[in-house]
Amino acid sequence: MGYSGQAFSPSGDKGRFVLPSAFRKAVKESSGSRVLCLAAHDRFDCLVGFGLSRTEKLHEQLEREEERAIRLGQHDFDRDVRAQQLFGFEQLPFDESGRFVMPEHLRDLGKVGDGLYFQGAGDFFFVWNPAELALMGPEWKGAQASCAKLVAAARKGASE
Repeated sequence: MGYSGQAFSPSGDKGRFVLPSAFRKAVKESSGSRVLCLAAHDRFDCLVGFGLSRTEKLHEQLEREEERAIRLGQHDFDRDVRAQQLFGFEQLPFDESGRFVMPEHLRDLGKVGDGLYFQGAGDFFFVWNPAELALMGPEWKGAQASCAKLVAAARKGASE
C-alpha cells in the first residue's frame, strides 16, 4: 500500500480541510481508523501526511540513520533531534467525509493558505500550499502543473 495521485482541497469553514477520497481510503487502511498523521517536512515548506502504520518504518529509518552516522564517524548526528523530526507528527481525526481541522501551528509550519494540494509520494504524501509549491525548482514541474490545473478547476467550479 502506498500513496499516489494528486488532489486539491479548498479550505472550508472554521479552518477545516477535506482529505481527498483516494488519500482518505489509504490513510484509513493504514491507521485502522480515521486518523491522519501530519507533520512539517524537514526540508521543504510543506507538510507530509500518512497513516499510523508508517511509525514502524520511521523507527527503522531512525536506526539506519544512526548506524550510518556511527559507521561514517558523523559525530554531529543527534538521535534525539532526528527522533523529534520523525515522530513529531500530529494525529488528527477525520470524519467519514474526510473533514479535519488543522492545528494552527501546522498551518504556520506548512504556510497553509486557502487550499491544500496533495501529492502522493509512496510511503507518505506531500501537502502543499499551491503558492509554495510554485516556488520550487524545475524538479517539481510535474506536481506544479498538476496543482495549477486542479486549482484552476476548483476555482472554475466555485464560480459557476
